[in-house]
Amino acid sequence: MSLTVEETNVRNKELIDEVLKAYPEKTAKRRAKHLSTQEEGKSDCNVKSNIKSIPGVMTIRGCAYAGSKGVVWGPIKDMIHISHGPVGCGQYSWGARRNYYIGTTGIDSFVTMQFTSDFQEKDIVFGGDKKLEKIMDEIQVLFPLNKGISVQSECPIGLIGDDIEAVSKKKSREYNNHTIVPVRCEGFRGVSQSLGHHIANDAIKEWVFDKMEADKNQFVATPYDIAIIGDYNIGGDAWSSRILLEEMGLRVIAQWSGDGSIAEMENTPKAKLNVLHCYRSMNYISRHMEEKFGIPWVEYNFFGPSKIEASLREIAGFFDDTIKEGAERVIAKYRALTEAVIAKYRPRLEGKTVMLFVGGLRPRHVIGAYEDLGMNVVGTGYEFGHNDDYQRTTHYVKDGTLIYDDVTGYEFEKFVEKIQPDLVGSGIKEKYVFQKMGVPFRQMHSWDYSGPYHGYDGFGIFARDMDMAINSPVWGMTKAPWKE
Repeated sequence: MSLTVEETNVRNKELIDEVLKAYPEKTAKRRAKHLSTQEEGKSDCNVKSNIKSIPGVMTIRGCAYAGSKGVVWGPIKDMIHISHGPVGCGQYSWGARRNYYIGTTGIDSFVTMQFTSDFQEKDIVFGGDKKLEKIMDEIQVLFPLNKGISVQSECPIGLIGDDIEAVSKKKSREYNNHTIVPVRCEGFRGVSQSLGHHIANDAIKEWVFDKMEADKNQFVATPYDIAIIGDYNIGGDAWSSRILLEEMGLRVIAQWSGDGSIAEMENTPKAKLNVLHCYRSMNYISRHMEEKFGIPWVEYNFFGPSKIEASLREIAGFFDDTIKEGAERVIAKYRALTEAVIAKYRPRLEGKTVMLFVGGLRPRHVIGAYEDLGMNVVGTGYEFGHNDDYQRTTHYVKDGTLIYDDVTGYEFEKFVEKIQPDLVGSGIKEKYVFQKMGVPFRQMHSWDYSGPYHGYDGFGIFARDMDMAINSPVWGMTKAPWKE
């Protein structure tokens, strides 16, 4: 029997109180600010965010290096990204996300390769600048078709004071103004990977946009030029989005970081509109381009047919009737496909409940896709969200939804145990915990080796995967702890 909104609010508040009792008084007081329920009229989900995690509570966050190297810079395919520091950080981030790209690995594309300066004790004592210079020289010999290099700083670089900016400028001059970007993304900076996104955006602004040569690429503009910003092409997502944008008559002159290149990045300030997928990681550079180059930007959501239609029409609103008619043509073209997907999977998923905990935009953007299938999101939260992320979330969630920011392992397990959702969508660190609890799970960072989930074609894959997780017969062969 489903609960009313009032009953759900009461239950969730009691659950939050129960969870907080497990903490020392000081910790409970701090964590209470991050846990709430969505209430009518609230514009920010009533939670605190972007605050340093409490030591010992097993946060699921990453660091600034992860935000820069793993998200913003790493997927740029024709550049080589040096993990500057000990081998562990580079190894951990190596190929961790499924950022698909077109190219020949090791020749003109390098996303799935790992380049590290492999710091040893002597490098900590004597500094790593000379080692960094040597690595760059070796890269130019071994991989002459690379279009640029980025230096992704790990923690020791900031602690010992290596001058990566001086090294980058020196080697850039030696290589005929080859693009070399130093990124001060040491892991200890900030409270999560979110600051790494910001630092990486600033590096794009200062070391790419500010150093561009006028008409370097002999670019020929059209009235319909747009750039896809902040789509990392996980499982081919950016390609699915690009298909729809081009079918409605727009010309995509750049997409980054997924399957992106340094030339596309340099072309972006010539776009007529930037369409922004991951607000949290790329809103900084989008705002910069609006201020400096006068390029408007719009956040879009291509998860599920309802949000796709709304986003296509909003994007088309920046252009003339040709594009507006193109948007309607695209929507009409895929309507039969989406109706068939919904007809097949909605009867199997109707009324099923979901709890989410992911990074970036997914805690809100995927809600519409679940609702298109008749499912209800009963809890959601961000690993590294800011206040403006939660403000945007209020447009997606229903009253009574449980909201949790930077949720701890203990809290998340307790919430799932008490609410007993039909599905949990979160990251790889949580996957096997919940599966052992007998709860169906989908990995919503990298789509559990599936995808794409963007676009109309992606919606069919999304629906199939959710059905496959929830309705698998394996769950009848195991018992959740609370059923024993």
